[in-house]
Order: sequence, then C-alpha cells, then structure tokens
Amino acid sequence: MDKHTLFDRNLLALSRANPALCARLSAAETTLGRYRFLEGRNGGNEIPALVDSSGAAHTLHSLVSPEREALKLLSALKGGQYVIIMGLGAGYLPRAVLSGGDTAHLLVIEYDINGMAELLCHYDYIKIFNDERFFIFVDPKPSEIENYILDTFQPALHDGIRTIPLRARTMRDEARFAAAADAVKSAIDKVASDYSVQALFGKRWFSNIIRNIFKAEKQSGVFAPVKHAAICAAGPSLDLQLDIIAQKRKSFFLIAADTALTTLLEAGLPPDAVISIDCQHISYYHFMTALPPEIPLFLDLSSPPLLSSLVKNYFFFSGGHPLSRYITRFFRPFPAIDTSGANVTFAALSLAEQLGAKKIEVYGADFSYPKGELYTRPAYLYSYFRRRQNRFTPAENFAASFLYNTKSLRRVETASSWYYETQALSMYRKKFEQKISSVDAEINAAEGGGAHIVFNNGSISGKNEPARVFSAGKALCGAKDFLYSYRKNIDNLPLPEENITDYRLNLPENQKLIFTTLLPTAAAVKYRSSDLGVKDLLSNVKTFCLTEISRVLDTLS
Repeated sequence: MDKHTLFDRNLLALSRANPALCARLSAAETTLGRYRFLEGRNGGNEIPALVDSSGAAHTLHSLVSPEREALKLLSALKGGQYVIIMGLGAGYLPRAVLSGGDTAHLLVIEYDINGMAELLCHYDYIKIFNDERFFIFVDPKPSEIENYILDTFQPALHDGIRTIPLRARTMRDEARFAAAADAVKSAIDKVASDYSVQALFGKRWFSNIIRNIFKAEKQSGVFAPVKHAAICAAGPSLDLQLDIIAQKRKSFFLIAADTALTTLLEAGLPPDAVISIDCQHISYYHFMTALPPEIPLFLDLSSPPLLSSLVKNYFFFSGGHPLSRYITRFFRPFPAIDTSGANVTFAALSLAEQLGAKKIEVYGADFSYPKGELYTRPAYLYSYFRRRQNRFTPAENFAASFLYNTKSLRRVETASSWYYETQALSMYRKKFEQKISSVDAEINAAEGGGAHIVFNNGSISGKNEPARVFSAGKALCGAKDFLYSYRKNIDNLPLPEENITDYRLNLPENQKLIFTTLLPTAAAVKYRSSDLGVKDLLSNVKTFCLTEISRVLDTLS
C-alpha cells in the first residue's frame, strides 16, 4: 500500500471520533523529516526513529522485537482499566493495551502534528483508530487533557488509571510531556476528591432527590432579579464584619450560606435569602434557631427533604447531580446553580450570579482557620460541642480534635497574623477564585483574617441584558408518574457482560441517560464493596434504586 493511500485510510478511521484532528492532519506537512524509518533486525518491520535538532535519530521501539517489548512494558504496570499512553510511535503499545481484555478506555497523548502525519504515512493504525475505546490528542493544551479525563474517567467503573510513557519519545520532548503528566495528575486529584464525596453521599443524594420531587412539583412563584448582592459565609471573620454589614444592610440583597444563618439572626441581620446544598441530615442544625418562615430558602434537589417544610417560600434548583439534570429535562425545568465548587460559599456566589447581580460583596469567606478558629462563633458546631462536653472533656477538646486530626493541616504565616489551612479548604478557595474570574460582575470582599482570595474579576460586560427571574418551568408530568416511568427505565436497563466502554457506547440514548443518573450511587456501592465486578456492581445499584423508589411510591398508596 503506497503512503498516500495508507495516510487516507488512517484518516478515514480516525474521522469516526476525531474529525477536528483529521482536518489538522490533512493540512500537515509530511516531508519535513521528523522521523527516519529504520529496518528492524532479522527483516522485521520498519521502526520509527525521532530526529533531533542535531540530526541524530533515536529509535522509539526495539529493533529486535517491538511487540514483545510492548507486552513486557504493559505487564510491568498492573492496575486500572483506564489507560493513558504518552507517545504513539508505531502503535505497538496501543495495540497491546487494546488487545488486553480489561481495558475500558485508552487515551494517547502525542505532540507535533507534522510528525504525527509522517507516522500515518508509514504505519497502519486503522484497527486502533476504529476501536471505540481509543482517543488521541495531538498538541493538546494541559487544560484539554484535564477536562477530557474529568469527563470520561469513572473510578467506580474503571478501577483506576494507568499512565504508560513511551520513554524514547517523551525524553525528546520533556517539557510538553511533563506538562501533560501534570495535567493528568491534576485531573486524578480532582476525580479522587469528587469520587470520595460520591462514595460517601451517593446513596443519600439519590434518596433525597426522589423524595424532593413531590415538594418540587408544588413549588410556585417567581424570584425577581437583583442588582447588588452580598453573600455571607460562616468563617470566623464574619464576627468582625457584622458591623460593616449592618451599616450597608439596606444597600444590597443579602444571601446567607446556611452555616452563617445563626450568626446573622443573632446579630439582628436577617438575610433576604438562604442557600443550602448539603445532603446530610446535619443540615437541620443550621436552622435550629427557628428560621423565619418568610425568608426564602434555595435548595439543591439533593437537600434533605424536611428542609423545604421549614419555610413558606422554597426554591429548588438543579446542582451537579446527573439525576437532577435528568429531572430538569423530563419532569420539570429547574434553574441550574453551579455547585462544582463543592461548598456552599461557591454556591452562594453562583446564586448571586444567577439572580443577575452586577455587584457582589463577600463576607466571612476565610477558606481557612484564622488563629485556629473554626467558624463564626454562633455556628451550630460550637453548640454541638457544648452539648457533648463534660467535666473530663470540655468543648475546647472537641474543637481541637476537629482541627488537629486533619492530616493536611498546615500553618500559614501572614504579615500581621496566621491561619491554618487544609488541602480541602485550599481547593475550595481556588475553585472560588476560578468562579470569580468567570462571573460578569464586580466582586469584592471585606477584609478578614483568613486565606487571601485573589479577586481576579473577569471582564465586566456592562451589557443591558434582560433581567433574569428565578423560577421553575411548567411540570411535564406529575411527580408520581415521573417516578413510575423512571423506575421502569432503571428496571429495563441491561447489565454489562464484558467491557464497560462497549456497553455504554452500545446503549440507546435514553438508556445512556438512565445509566448516567446511577453513577454517583455506583460510587457509593463500590466504596462499600470494592471487589464487585462491573456487572454485579450495576446489579446492586439497580436493586438499591428500585427499592428506594418503590418505598416512596408505596407511601402514596
């Protein structure tokens, strides 16, 4: 087969999943001599040798037995079914990975579009490119790699990630492959953090959501937009900022994180709205000081079902759970609030954005423990400690244990003070800063004693956009009918027999949506039964979800 025909056939195979890359390869140069192709020993296939700036050629594979070399490298790295290969070469390593029965997904990262085009003129990658588990990036930005992994890697299904470098290739482009490796690590860290939350709360989320839709069906009313908002978090600095809030109280719409509610009420500063995203029953403690029923309460659909009964005006929203998005599409459209920051302060900022505020002030957002203080003093945690204390274990002991038992705790000195920071709080702050940069509003914070927040406001458009209202759309069906339909769809979802990637790709679109709604619950089941295979895992998840839905429907009989 001549080079032009081989190149075209490779592109045809690649176009199935990556047409944008095909367009770039079609315009690439194939005569720049990025590679030399050396004959293998004993009459073997040609081996690509990368040419460096001095003209020296460096072979990417063994000249004797490249297939055996690939298998040996693969066998030395046991682990997850999601595989990342750094460097394509002649394709020996991807073929070995895909021929293994347990590989669920393969991502290849390569650099130099012209070099890639030369490889496609010399080697047959058609079988690799046609494999639905395969995807390749050429010259990607680190953010593209990270986002791709976040979108495609499911730890409950893939049992981890293996990264395999084609070292003869990565050594010749160390800086870019190092950046790619950092992006992979960053993605893994974020997935691990998100997965740990799913593992803890996946079942609770599901149980809360299917119970909340009956109250959500009855939700009515429209929440008018605001121009100037303030959000209150429950950091210790809030105690020092109450006077500022009191002086400016009439100038803004005050949104309280549920954790800050008690402090504001005790200071005689009732907020205009409260937001809560925690699915745990401990959320009730935030409202034990008798939330004034006239204050609107904004709730994630995964919030504890009792919370909506505490007020006259409640407004459900769709957060990040796939079942919430499914409900918004097939039951009733709910406003979307960005909860990806994994903390209520982030969600409060998202709510202010959703309400259309063009000026936002931030209070109590320490994202740390200034001078060892945990929260604003009236917060429920301190009263909880006081109820548990006795002569031998005072409340201070519980507070110290809460603080010092965190493994990632570190002390940070500032010019005038100090604070403790944890890995989780640092992550929350960084996500909050990223959110700030994307919000079309002027955002400022009152001075506090916690970790410094970088207020890198995005470009404020100044557009005279139509005022946004916060309201749920018309229900497409009754809550009871929705649950009957959803239960039937779960029951009809087939179980995977072999490769999870093939299973997902071959599902009809409606069943893919159902499958996606079950993934957080799958993380929780997997966490408690780590030895379950994919088929048994999904079977257990279906059983749990069907049982929960039936319990809810039985209460209506």
